[in-house]
Amino acid sequence: MSKPQDLTDGQRAYEARRAAKAGMTLEKWLAEKEKRAKAEAAEAAKEAELAAKATQPEKKGWLGRLLDKAHQPLK
Repeated sequence: MSKPQDLTDGQRAYEARRAAKAGMTLEKWLAEKEKRAKAEAAEAAKEAELAAKATQPEKKGWLGRLLDKAHQPLK
């Protein structure tokens, strides 16, 4: 997330309005916003890891392994 000095005047005014609406100072609002963004990114990474783990192919059954061996060339 951008630091307060990286914000343009318009962005700073917008964030100040949002902070005032939430009853916080601008600095506290930006720190909270950055903290939320990091938490969401960590949660998304965790979900992606679980999804990747869930999509691993299942172990082949007896017939599938037998057919794989049948398709291999003779030694």
